[in-house]
Amino acid sequence: MRLQKYMAHCGVASRRKCEEMILEKRVKVNGEIITELGYKINPLKDIVMVDGKKIRHKEKKIYIIMNKPKGYVTTVSDEYNRRTVIDLLRDVKERVYPVGRLDYDTSGLLLLTNDGDLAYKLTHPRHEIPKTYIATIKGNPSEEELEKFRNGLEIDNYITSKAEIEVLRTINDRSLVKIKIYEGKNRQIRKMCEKIGHPVISLKRIAIGDLELGNLKKGCWRFLSNDEIEYLKKI
Repeated sequence: MRLQKYMAHCGVASRRKCEEMILEKRVKVNGEIITELGYKINPLKDIVMVDGKKIRHKEKKIYIIMNKPKGYVTTVSDEYNRRTVIDLLRDVKERVYPVGRLDYDTSGLLLLTNDGDLAYKLTHPRHEIPKTYIATIKGNPSEEELEKFRNGLEIDNYITSKAEIEVLRTINDRSLVKIKIYEGKNRQIRKMCEKIGHPVISLKRIAIGDLELGNLKKGCWRFLSNDEIEYLKKI
């Protein structure tokens, strides 16, 4: 089994994050630092250590949905001692990690798991899994500006994929919009709204695919149902 896949199976982090850890020389196999991403191990014989701690394969998979509040970072730990989404989890003994990211100032649906394969699938760009947001933006966008948003915008030297945007209502100099994107670049929606001249005031993710946040209260979480887990695996 490839080293990064084994690490993800053990619940260390997503496969992509595990690859970063290997390149950062944080992983040893049988006492030797490994920096080769394609390195293969024998899970039954080889001893794998991450940051000096031995890891083991975890059989029990955990799947959590959270309504992330603003003011939390979507990492397991933070070098600036900011609050992380892990701080909101109580009575969860297994080590889980966020699937993808929500900005510090963005709230809403966040998945956490120790299933590295599912996390990799849900965050890989080629799967184009839709993510739906509700945003309050400055001003009242014209139909021309909305079409630019839908057809792709140039931000950070790349063209965004086609997206969906619908104005739900306008309140004076603000608009409430529903946005659906099929990729997840860093602060993408904020940059796209800025590009058409209507900066984001607040942003909340309400769905990933057909999995909806529902009435889950802010700062709260629950385990996914078996049907929800199966849906995510088949999406």
